[in-house]
Amino acid sequence: MKFLTTAAFAICLPFAAHAQQSQPPAVAAKEPFTPGLGEIMTLQQMRHLKLWFAGQAGNWPLAGYELDELKEGFEDIVKYFPTKDGVPTGAMATAVIEKEVAEVNKAIEAKDRKQFGTAFDRLTASCNACHQASKHDFIVIRRPASNPYGNQSFAPVRNAPPHKH
Repeated sequence: MKFLTTAAFAICLPFAAHAQQSQPPAVAAKEPFTPGLGEIMTLQQMRHLKLWFAGQAGNWPLAGYELDELKEGFEDIVKYFPTKDGVPTGAMATAVIEKEVAEVNKAIEAKDRKQFGTAFDRLTASCNACHQASKHDFIVIRRPASNPYGNQSFAPVRNAPPHKH
């Protein structure tokens, strides 16, 4: 019996050694993901578009949600890109939050489509002013002409609670 145990152990030993050798090496800890400015701006453009369609539909809870998401994107610019190529992008984003985002928020709270359109246009103009100041004047943002999100309804939902900021 002792012979069988020793033989079984001797047969399994090479397999165990091979299994240990074939283990993947330990993965080094990665740095946390930091989005690029272009990635943040791509999401900003999507939020800008959805904000427009929500406001035009009078879906004020959705408009409030999209505005909050847009504001978070500006806050990410402040956090990750206080300056970019010598341009004070963080300060510019903070100014947009304090003025234009606040104006859009007032229009949403008032549930006023006309006021919303005016505030949205000012927000859009401030986007383009930042692009010009940062030597990206080839990026021109405008009111959305069509909705690429055909799978999302922007119509108001009855009895939907207002979006909490």
